[in-house]
Amino acid sequence: MGSLTEELFDLASEYESMLQKGVGLSGEDRHFFIRGRLSELAAKLPAGWSPARVLDFGCGVGTATDQLATIFRNAVVVGVDMAERAIVYAQEHYASDRVSFTYLTALNHLAPFDLCYVNGVFHHIAPDRRDDALGLIRRSLVPGGYLAIFENNPWNPGTRMVMNRIPFDRDAVPLPPPELKSLVRQAGFRPCQGLRFLFYFPRVLAALRFTEPFLVHVPLGAQYYCLAQR
Repeated sequence: MGSLTEELFDLASEYESMLQKGVGLSGEDRHFFIRGRLSELAAKLPAGWSPARVLDFGCGVGTATDQLATIFRNAVVVGVDMAERAIVYAQEHYASDRVSFTYLTALNHLAPFDLCYVNGVFHHIAPDRRDDALGLIRRSLVPGGYLAIFENNPWNPGTRMVMNRIPFDRDAVPLPPPELKSLVRQAGFRPCQGLRFLFYFPRVLAALRFTEPFLVHVPLGAQYYCLAQR
């Protein structure tokens, strides 16, 4: 991440209002999208599989980290980020006996994880450093551990509009879906399924959301994700 992005992420108390300026165009708040991503992830992991340790890579202020602990009730969940004030905020608001937060630089010293969740992080990483980030994640997983990367879909015009309204996303470099798929394979992961696309309809068209499970392979959702295994 660039220095400007780090400064914006460090404004933890303003983070939600900055994000809502963008995602509010959908008629929803960020919690709607967190619930949608995690519900999809839980449904696509193997039936009966339960991680003991979960990593939230690029956790920001910790909202999704807290929700990961709710979804995976038997897991220890660790959020890592490089923004100091975001980590302090997350510790103050979400730390518990199963949820903790630390800096990205500490990741190499942590016990390995069964599952790594990543949302909206890789478009903030310089393109020539993305393979390094995936290598770090791979080393942080147990053999057979799962990686779930969610990214904004640059093929969706609404996503572009949303990102242009969010200060810390405005200058980000989005990943076209095939590029992420290729990066994941090159890093030594085995994709568990094809890319899946999420969030097609804003709230004003919520009556059509029942169709979204049938559209997951149509590359027009606001986000997409790759589920892969080490």
